[in-house]
Amino acid sequence: MDVKNQTFVIEFFFMGLTNHFQHQVALFLMFLFVYLATLLGNLGMITIIWIDSRLHTPMYFFLSHLSFVDVCSSSAIGPKMLTDIFVEKKAISFFGCAAQISFFGQFVVTECFLLASMAYDRYIAICKPLLYTLIMSQRLCMQLVAGPYAVGLISTITHSTFTFRLPYCGPNIINHFFCDLLPVLSLACADTQVNKFLLFILSGALGVLSGMIILISYVHIVITVLRIRSADGRCKAFSTCSSHLTAVCILYGTLFFIYVRPGSSFSLDINKVVSVFYTAVIPMLNPLIYSLRNKEVKDSFRRTFERKKFLVRG
Repeated sequence: MDVKNQTFVIEFFFMGLTNHFQHQVALFLMFLFVYLATLLGNLGMITIIWIDSRLHTPMYFFLSHLSFVDVCSSSAIGPKMLTDIFVEKKAISFFGCAAQISFFGQFVVTECFLLASMAYDRYIAICKPLLYTLIMSQRLCMQLVAGPYAVGLISTITHSTFTFRLPYCGPNIINHFFCDLLPVLSLACADTQVNKFLLFILSGALGVLSGMIILISYVHIVITVLRIRSADGRCKAFSTCSSHLTAVCILYGTLFFIYVRPGSSFSLDINKVVSVFYTAVIPMLNPLIYSLRNKEVKDSFRRTFERKKFLVRG
């Protein structure tokens, strides 16, 4: 087709999740609660870590960045999704769509590698406790945080560039509630096999790389813990990793289902449902996982509230 005779898309429209008013009300209330809980939980976690000097350790330094990434990834999707629920024409500009894909992709990849950095931190803490303070220096911690942001930036620039250099001449209705790579690629007026192959390869490579770091770290952790003679010592060592392992299994399982498995004719509708989980629910779950299963965080919360009560009474 002659490019000069094409009408290029300047905005997209989302199909959304449902057109039934009662379902829309229920979804709005649910997503509003989830988004507010995400902000409150993650910003609360960042605040607690910042004000409590006992939490100024590498583990909680990584956790504060994980909470920051969860706030950013949720905010890239949540506000737009909430405002679109009751709107008949759920529109987003071409550049707005590109920005949403870029920001969300950046923070999802960053979170994967932050979890890998946290796994390495647990490996050093359990397998080399006497050298922990020496190895996990401030400089290394900064590098282990900067690295995930850099990888996320490279990944999202690559995908965004290859996705939005394609021609989009209609239709412009995205079978989703936000701009995600696969639904947007399905609207391109060109062959997208290279893009889908790139998505599969790059997502798989990044997933395997970060996953291998986590797996190797935990293989060494398990070997070290099994050598501990005391049952209480083994339980204490494993308990320091339980929150992290829970977060890893939830995130990686969901992302693998969407981006790495082979596509099918009904995959977009399935992905739309699963995407609700990893765009809205996972960012809310992380602070709950780390606060409810972490004694130091719970003690910090308690000390903070007791201090506030004392100041109010005084």
